[in-house]
Amino acid sequence: MHRALPALLASLAVLLATLCAPTAQAQQGMQAKFDRFLETRIIPAARAAGVPQDVIRRELSGLSPDTSLPGLGDPDGPERPPSVNYQSEFRAPAGYFRDNQFNALAAQGRRLAQTHAATLSRIEARYGVPSRIILAIWARESGYGAARIPYDALRTLATRAFMGTRRDFFAEETVAALQILADGHITRADLRSSWGGALGQPQFLPSSFLRLAVDFDGDGKRDIWRSVPDTLASIANYLAWHGWVKGRDWGYEAEVPASVSCSREGPDKGQPISAWVREGVSRVKDRPFPQHELAQPGFLLMPAGRNGPAFIATDNFYVLKAYNESDVYALFVGHLADRYGNNAGFVQGWKDVKTRSRGAVRDLQLDLEAKGHDVGGADGLIGFKTRRTLGLEQEKAGRRATCWLE
Repeated sequence: MHRALPALLASLAVLLATLCAPTAQAQQGMQAKFDRFLETRIIPAARAAGVPQDVIRRELSGLSPDTSLPGLGDPDGPERPPSVNYQSEFRAPAGYFRDNQFNALAAQGRRLAQTHAATLSRIEARYGVPSRIILAIWARESGYGAARIPYDALRTLATRAFMGTRRDFFAEETVAALQILADGHITRADLRSSWGGALGQPQFLPSSFLRLAVDFDGDGKRDIWRSVPDTLASIANYLAWHGWVKGRDWGYEAEVPASVSCSREGPDKGQPISAWVREGVSRVKDRPFPQHELAQPGFLLMPAGRNGPAFIATDNFYVLKAYNESDVYALFVGHLADRYGNNAGFVQGWKDVKTRSRGAVRDLQLDLEAKGHDVGGADGLIGFKTRRTLGLEQEKAGRRATCWLE
């Protein structure tokens, strides 16, 4: 028995090596492809962008792809949107708006508003963006700076450029990350991101950092990882650059009568708020719309169709969407900003609604496109164009329009 044990162990070792060999070979093959990708795509673009050769060599030498990231595909295959949703912003709306979460964030935000009152006042004066909106984005993006930001940003971005979706986009962001390192605002060890490659407390992509990050504490660095003044001012500068209209709010929860079809939703179907009022749209709790808003454009917003609250949004709602292209994201920010003033929750409730995988929604969108509809692209995400198209199809079939999946 004892004499047979070494032979048995040797056999097991051979078997294990045989089983592991394909995996090791596959990893080596993937690394070789990644190295070629860096050499032929990223390095020439970085040189053209003015990144010094020593920075390129230092930061890309030995870099490997992070194949654990969600939403990746075959680097040799065509790009395909993921079949499932990885971000909560693109799922059914009801689960995104939990009262206990808003209550906790609002209480903390009120305390932070007092702590940083002087800084926020200076930022609001410079950029024209209300402090409560700045705080709400800070809360949503990183829990007021408390969230872990665990990924190596350069590795994450390069991996997505190599084998994710939107590869050309992420190739440009990879080069932008190299430019950030070359400028010396942050060290590579501190250049941390989300799994999607967004940087620091305000979750800027590298190109947005280069264009819009602000050194507001005056230390010579735009540090959105550790500096609260830089973080808050950068958020405000981002919104101001994207067209925040000073003096207007983001929107108002509203009662929308059945005579106003949910298929009229969207930023391309706006009209003066006074015109919505003439059609029977009213603000909840019998409150009037502010007088100064009545002549301004308003837009019907129904993130769950007829299965949830309705709103009259302003232009500033769509500025919030420039931060994250999701209706429920922008609504979360606006609603949380309102909660800082001790406003209660939504007057109208969110119903449980049908959901489908991103792949199934994409197939539905392709069917709607085949019928001649503009659904905003077959991306598997239920945006306003998809919602209102569903409503139009429901009305065409003689059914009550809900502007949601059936």
